[in-house]
Amino acid sequence: QVQLVESGGGLVQAGASLRLSCAASGSIFSWAWYRQAPGKQRDLVAAITSGGRTNYADSVKGRFTISRDNAKNTVYLQMNSLRPEDTAVYYCAATSSRGIMYWGKGTLVTVSS
Repeated sequence: QVQLVESGGGLVQAGASLRLSCAASGSIFSWAWYRQAPGKQRDLVAAITSGGRTNYADSVKGRFTISRDNAKNTVYLQMNSLRPEDTAVYYCAATSSRGIMYWGKGTLVTVSS
């Protein structure tokens, strides 16, 4: 019912910045970004609640910022000072107004040394 489309991934050098976007086709209550490196589990990177509260993984605090544009039904992840260990597929996750969680297909972020 709800479809999520991520964009903004790519190949960058260490220290560079990227901005990921995720647009939803339906009404969204809360948003999150997860990432998964090959052979690793999918971990929460950042989340933003319906009230605008945010939380971040310790590994990205001070470097990443999650934000949303409710009018555009879009969430963003601004990633600064990227490190090779940030390399992963980044997944957008959204909870609809009906309480159902949806996942995007992912966008690959590769950070070279």
